[in-house]
Amino acid sequence: MKKEEKHLYQLSSLTELHREVGLPAPKHPLVSLINGTTTRIDNAPIGPHVLNYYKISYKPKLSGRIRYGQSYYDFDEGGLLFAAPGQIIGQHGDEAAVCSAYVLLIDPDFLLNYPIAKKIRQYGFFSYSTNEALHLSEEEKETIIAIFKMIDVELNSRIDDFSQDVLISHIELLLNYANRYYKRQFITRKVVHNDLLQRIEELLNNYFDSDATGLPSVQYLADQLHLSTSYLSDMLRSLVGQNAQQLIQAKLFEKAKELLSTTTLSASEIAFQLGFEHSQSFSKFFKVKAKVSPLQFRQSFN
Repeated sequence: MKKEEKHLYQLSSLTELHREVGLPAPKHPLVSLINGTTTRIDNAPIGPHVLNYYKISYKPKLSGRIRYGQSYYDFDEGGLLFAAPGQIIGQHGDEAAVCSAYVLLIDPDFLLNYPIAKKIRQYGFFSYSTNEALHLSEEEKETIIAIFKMIDVELNSRIDDFSQDVLISHIELLLNYANRYYKRQFITRKVVHNDLLQRIEELLNNYFDSDATGLPSVQYLADQLHLSTSYLSDMLRSLVGQNAQQLIQAKLFEKAKELLSTTTLSASEIAFQLGFEHSQSFSKFFKVKAKVSPLQFRQSFN
């Protein structure tokens, strides 16, 4: 792994990226929109590299046969992929295998002094995996492409005092639509997600009944479900109003109540079985949830 990291590209600017893939210098040093219908950027000779900018790609063909958990994507019309600064991209052939129609690149410095500089970090989809892309219906695709075209027009116009404000507005509009469409995607995949909820229930029950050490983590669930932690939490928040960590704690609490009410195990034994390192931590956790201690809860059944 260390050998691979030595060969990662460190592209410090959008100008450097354009030069690396054989494109003319960007119209704006901090924002670039590459039109993949005329430029095959995905075929350019660049390997795995670390992002120093935000990247939003629209790919016109994301096959419906690409797996999502135990199922497949909703649409074949294409979709959006998001990546944030600090991420490593280009490690696998899955993203590069399909040419992008549009690639929007945004240097974080371009967003400074605007509310979006903080807000953009709150969008979970910037840390979703490639197999959790936003798949668009035909109508949604038209809306997204229209925004890309507006950005393209603005970038190719003469820069003036209003240019940054207009571009920021277009970027915010794009992100707002992406957020809306992801909410739609959680709903349209409700049947698939309900299957995942059952799978999560099984995973947690099996975990607590096994000899596993430590408390189950969000990463553990995500790995078992072949999802990113961000997508898992956002999906659960949309479906049940809780993120993954809250769901784990709710299940942990229910299991603790079950063991206290149906077994003669001591609080320390229950704490150990549930994965707590110290019985005091279990007692504190339980009291926060139940407003009474484990012993008081058990006594209420006698």
